[in-house]
Amino acid sequence: MYGLIWRILPGPWISKFIMALGLLAGAAALLWFFAFPAISPHMPFNDGAVDTSSFGGEEPAGTPEEGVPADGGLPGTEDGTGAEEAPVPEEGL
Repeated sequence: MYGLIWRILPGPWISKFIMALGLLAGAAALLWFFAFPAISPHMPFNDGAVDTSSFGGEEPAGTPEEGVPADGGLPGTEDGTGAEEAPVPEEGL
C-alpha cells in the first residue's frame, strides 16, 4: 500500500518525501481531532469498577482517622504542623 502511494505521488523523491510527510501529518491530525474524540465516549477507560458505597461498617469519607489531627497536620505533633525538632546527636561518638 505504501509503495502504491509512493508511486502515485508526482515529482522526484524529495518532493515525494515531503508530500508523504504532509499526508502522514494530515492523517494523524484527522485522527487526533475528529476520530478519537468521536469514539472516546464509547471506550471503557473511564468506567470505574469499584463501588465503595455499599461497604458497611466503614467510616464515611471525610471523617478524620484516629491519630490524624483534624486540622490536616501531621500526626505526633501538638500543633499539627509536623515541625518537630530533630534530636541533636551527641558529639564524641
